[in-house]
Amino acid sequence: MANHNGVITDVDLRSHENNLAHRTRDIDRERLIVRRGQPFSITLQCSEYLPTKHHLELILHLGNRDEVVIKVQKERGARDKWWFKQQAAQDEILLTLHSPADAIIGQYHLAVLMMSPEGRTLEKADKMSFHLLFNPWCKDDVVYLPDESLLQEYVMNEDGVIYMGTWDYINSIPWNYGQFEDYVMDICFEVLDNSKDALKNSEVDIKQRSDPIYVSRIITAMVNSNGDRGVLTGRWDDLYSGGVAPNRWNGSVPILQQWSKAGARAVKYGQCWVFAAVACTVLRSLGIPTRLITNFSSAHDVDGNLSIDFLLNERLESFDGRNKRDSSWNFHCWVESWMRRDDLPKGNDGWQVLDPTPQELSDGEFCCGPCPVTAIKEGNLGVKYDARFVFAEVNADIIYWMVQQDGQQQKIRVDQASVGRNISTKSVYGDYRDDVTLHYKHPEGSKKEREVYEKAGRRVTEPTNSIAEPGQLKLSIKNASPVFGTDFDVIVEVMNEGDGDAHAQLTMLVMAVTYNSLHQRECMRQTISVTVPAHKAYKEVLRLHYNDYVRCVREHNPIKVKALLEAPGEREPIMAMANIPLSMPELLVQVPGKAVVWEQVTAYISFTNPLPVPLKGGVFSVEGAGLLSATEIHVSGDISPGQKVSVKLTFSPVRTGVRKLLVDFDSDRLKDVKGVATVVVRKKYPLIITGRY
Repeated sequence: MANHNGVITDVDLRSHENNLAHRTRDIDRERLIVRRGQPFSITLQCSEYLPTKHHLELILHLGNRDEVVIKVQKERGARDKWWFKQQAAQDEILLTLHSPADAIIGQYHLAVLMMSPEGRTLEKADKMSFHLLFNPWCKDDVVYLPDESLLQEYVMNEDGVIYMGTWDYINSIPWNYGQFEDYVMDICFEVLDNSKDALKNSEVDIKQRSDPIYVSRIITAMVNSNGDRGVLTGRWDDLYSGGVAPNRWNGSVPILQQWSKAGARAVKYGQCWVFAAVACTVLRSLGIPTRLITNFSSAHDVDGNLSIDFLLNERLESFDGRNKRDSSWNFHCWVESWMRRDDLPKGNDGWQVLDPTPQELSDGEFCCGPCPVTAIKEGNLGVKYDARFVFAEVNADIIYWMVQQDGQQQKIRVDQASVGRNISTKSVYGDYRDDVTLHYKHPEGSKKEREVYEKAGRRVTEPTNSIAEPGQLKLSIKNASPVFGTDFDVIVEVMNEGDGDAHAQLTMLVMAVTYNSLHQRECMRQTISVTVPAHKAYKEVLRLHYNDYVRCVREHNPIKVKALLEAPGEREPIMAMANIPLSMPELLVQVPGKAVVWEQVTAYISFTNPLPVPLKGGVFSVEGAGLLSATEIHVSGDISPGQKVSVKLTFSPVRTGVRKLLVDFDSDRLKDVKGVATVVVRKKYPLIITGRY
């Protein structure tokens, strides 16, 4: 800003130096972006400044209509006040501004007033603006995290790993959070500005943006579009026309950009990991340490009774007429954010569960959390927010009931140990899995675990795993981990531990299920009579051919096998179940040679069709924080069975550091095959010529 006619001739916001000191240089090098509770300096060029004749006043404005106005004090006063210090040198004044550690986050407009001794405004410089973020490096900020390696991962790292699959077959996909990509921070503030609270009363909303509890709760409501101008529409039925299938996304940036560009119109479509990943991007961008969590065998308890009841008819089908909306998901993703909870009794600081997937209403909105992880572990279900719902996600019983033709219900299986397993997050030390189950619950079967269950009001009288099988027959399902596109076997085994031959009826059902079990399609059913000799096992082999199961199964959803054994003399039917995940083929991504910022580098991507049928409409989607924005490469013609297709892509990295190049392959019959390559981008060094003179 320059004004050559007045006393103040120029203002330098010193963005390069300030942004480096405040760890925001990756967001922007030109605009001033600082973190609260940490001083920053600007300089004024003055043609005629005399401390005896003039004094400065600083005024801060927040909001589009200046809803909040703050006068910056000259001397250090109360800890919750802005203040500044000035130093004069030649024709320059160095102003150092100190923000309180609980300052409001957002875009500030700064006005510098040159005042006469009589209090008359001689000149006003007011074309300056800057952004203020949360500061997890500042010990007085409620989001303070005292470990630098954790801060590098949970605030500064733009590359993530999301765990998926089933508790006994965990796989992962890479994700580009991209919180420092161009204008992502601006879109994150736009998300806050479009919330119901902001639209209803912007002044009250802005004043509450000093509190990460308030801000994070708004974000969990705004990442989904249920009931507001939120970012993503959820869909779980495999019908994704008019939008992008959830599995196809590689990162948060295109989603946020599309939402902003469309004037806050929801992007189609998301599922739990997409909701969680976008929330992680927004929270990290604003300066709140955040990590993505996957809970395997996750319960969705609608009525809060801490049990998931599944009613089945005699054909093992869901009994829709009587079923509640209780469900058990193979996996479910949410985020944890780090903050102090001054609104709760001691012992609730640290990681807080935040879940942006729209499941149940919380205070009338589709949001969830922040809920202290320690409260879940200790069974303190009365704390804010949504502790009972989160506790059930990791601890509910699963009970299967058979509804007979006369309406009577028969309990055929109780499972107390399978919900909330292998709770996972990306490690701070690399792209591998950290198991954080013990943060959420005491060791399975321990005395402490039983105490917590009783405190939470969960039954602890039933034996674990199964109430069936007091008799002589045992039922189990064995399978390999097949690749999508291949034929494979499933073995159902009946073991007779009795002294006489056993005669029974065995029903086997193969189903396609979505990862949250809400949508199911029958693929195969078989009922046979079996005779099992004493102390022997009977094995039935189900051969599943690609051409048969492809009619009902999507590549990213597991196959569920249910088996029911009914025998005279057995007290109850015996049920066994198994999820069979279908692993995906490999996508090879290579970036040979050295990568230097602003210089061209070439990536080579290859893929071999593993299916016995040709693939049509092949397209590679590529993106990477600091490397390139989302790009598509279309494959010409069909890809025959067994055919290898290769493409190359040239781009120029825009930021240095260890970067990830993410690739997704899509076609008519095989979708969302993922690949990733690590790219180390080096600085551009000037050419130095040495020689003898």
